[in-house]
Amino acid sequence: MSNMLEIKDLHVKVEDKEILKGVNLTIPKGETHAIMGRNGSGKSTLSYVMAGKEGYEITKGEILLDGENILELEPNERAVKGLFLAFQYPIEIPGVATMTFLKAAMNAQRKARGEEELLTPDFMREVKSAAKMLEIDSAMLKRALNVGFSGGEKKRAEILQMALLKPKMCVFDETDSGLDIDALKIVSQGVNALRDANRSMLIITHYQRLLNYIVPDVVHVFSNGKIVKSGDKSLALELEKHGYAQYDEST
Repeated sequence: MSNMLEIKDLHVKVEDKEILKGVNLTIPKGETHAIMGRNGSGKSTLSYVMAGKEGYEITKGEILLDGENILELEPNERAVKGLFLAFQYPIEIPGVATMTFLKAAMNAQRKARGEEELLTPDFMREVKSAAKMLEIDSAMLKRALNVGFSGGEKKRAEILQMALLKPKMCVFDETDSGLDIDALKIVSQGVNALRDANRSMLIITHYQRLLNYIVPDVVHVFSNGKIVKSGDKSLALELEKHGYAQYDEST
């Protein structure tokens, strides 16, 4: 089995303070992994660095997506290579219709891959199919992107983007934040529907409850800027019960 994502000895500074202190992580093709850690442990910094967000100084290490070091690529180039990041707080974009955004994103990706742009009828068919799976009504699709959306609607819109862009590596950063149980179930159903042998997923979370719905193959404990323990899904239950204190002194 080949590896979809390999993070090797990644060290990252923010304003001269080291936040990531040697992250090592391997996710094989088709697997779903979870990173759990207390707030401030650096786990969200990892997703920002993967996305190519500015303000992070990479002092050592590499991130390989399907064998290619993406740290040398611009954020949009990383997306074209198949990386998708779902963030805790999706931004609102007034004046940009959700459908316009989705079509532009899909066609930009297709163009970069040397494929023909989607014709409107084909695009509509794909959107309707994906929206039905996520229980997104057509009225939501007619609004400006994320403007006036509830937390659950923003997350569903983000999972819809994922369903349409068909990435090979999906990263969810605290995607359960602010969701009620019904929205959590629907978002989880959408994520689970997209799991397959050629797509890998990384779920970054503080709470175990999300992992009741999206059951990971492997759970990693993140503490003090790196992964300090890995195990199966029972590790998440142990963390919920005993907390992170036992890992705080890990170096």
